[in-house]
Amino acid sequence: MAGALQSGRHWLSLRSVPVVNPAPKAIVVVDDEKSYTDLMTQLLADNLDCPVHGFTRPRDALNALPQLNPGVIVTDYYMPQLNGIEFIREATLLAPGAAFVMITGHNLSAQEDTLVKLKSLKGFLAKPFGWRKLAEEIMRVWPPESAAPTNRADATSL
Repeated sequence: MAGALQSGRHWLSLRSVPVVNPAPKAIVVVDDEKSYTDLMTQLLADNLDCPVHGFTRPRDALNALPQLNPGVIVTDYYMPQLNGIEFIREATLLAPGAAFVMITGHNLSAQEDTLVKLKSLKGFLAKPFGWRKLAEEIMRVWPPESAAPTNRADATSL
C-alpha cells in the first residue's frame, strides 16, 4: 500500500498535510524615547510590508521577542534597564536568527571593541537620521534566509 505506513495494526495515511507558513519576519524597534519609537514604528509599518513592533522598555521587548519572529531588531544604546550591548546579548539568545542595528546619538568609540564582538550586530546608525535611512539599513542587514520586506510605495521613495 503506497503512501501509507503501518503503525501497530492500523494504517496511517501519508496524505499531504498543508504546510502552515510561519509568521512573516518582523522589524522590532527598541528605544526609550517614546515619541521617536512611535514615529519610526509607524513610518516603517506604513511603508514596508512586514509587521513592525515598537518598545520603549528593553525588558518588555525581550519578553515579547519569542512571539514576534524578528528579522531585524533596531536598538538604541542608552536606555534604562539595559544598554544596547546588554540588550543585544540577551535578545540574541531569544532570536538567534535576527540581525541587529544599533542606533545612538552618542559617541561609542570606547565600546568599539565590544561592539565588534557582537556577531549579530550588522549595522549602526548615528542619530539623527530619517526613517528612509533606517529602512535602507534594515533592508541591507535583513537575514538572507528570508525574503526582505518590500516598500509599499514606489521603490524610489526610500
